[in-house]
Amino acid sequence: MTRELVYGRRAVREALRGRREVLELWATERAAAAEPWLGENGLRVQVKLERELTEAAGTRDHQGALAWAEPFRYADAWELASGERPLLACLDQVSDPRNLGAVCRSAEGAGATGVVLPAHGSARITPAVCRSSAGAVEHLPVGVVTNLARYLGEVKRPDLWVYGAAGDAATTIWDADLSAGVALVFGAEGRGLRPLVRKTCDAAVAIPLEGRVESLNVSVAAAVLLYEARRQRVVAAADASPVPKL
Repeated sequence: MTRELVYGRRAVREALRGRREVLELWATERAAAAEPWLGENGLRVQVKLERELTEAAGTRDHQGALAWAEPFRYADAWELASGERPLLACLDQVSDPRNLGAVCRSAEGAGATGVVLPAHGSARITPAVCRSSAGAVEHLPVGVVTNLARYLGEVKRPDLWVYGAAGDAATTIWDADLSAGVALVFGAEGRGLRPLVRKTCDAAVAIPLEGRVESLNVSVAAAVLLYEARRQRVVAAADASPVPKL
């Protein structure tokens, strides 16, 4: 049976709580003693030496916990966009697994509908991404599309706007309306949005920077925009609530 590796205490814990089946669970003696949840899921914990986990994971960054689970199941990207007022984070060839993991963690925390990745030139869900996301990928739908620009052109509609994050945009996130259906598009490390992807966006938005740096890391930019969208949605919902009569 095909299986995938998950390592890191938070990543393993969320895999046990998530949608896919965990098939095998390893832990060092120290981790098993420090993390009682390892033995509370009905799956027998196999106590192994530190070096055994390091060899299996290919890294020392496993924190004494490692699991094999069934393969990650990707979501249908078009279904993610078809719902009411979706909030999507679309990554244009973000190749660093740590950045993808961090974006997924922020997206899950902000209550996003999901993350959309292009099939080529992008990081995919790997053990390193699971670790970097602190297990958030176990609860967050992630879709993959063949052509990101074409996908954005097909899913945008009057109640789903596509905003590209760009440092040179004239509109700031404070002036953009992110309270309805939104697909936020973030460019690759060091390159930004590809021209065709940016052209497909309805508008570009910038995060105002007061310091001397010219840009933010893609995962930080994604967190700022996702939580601003979340804030605007909460405000819009509060404003739409009927005022109780005295």
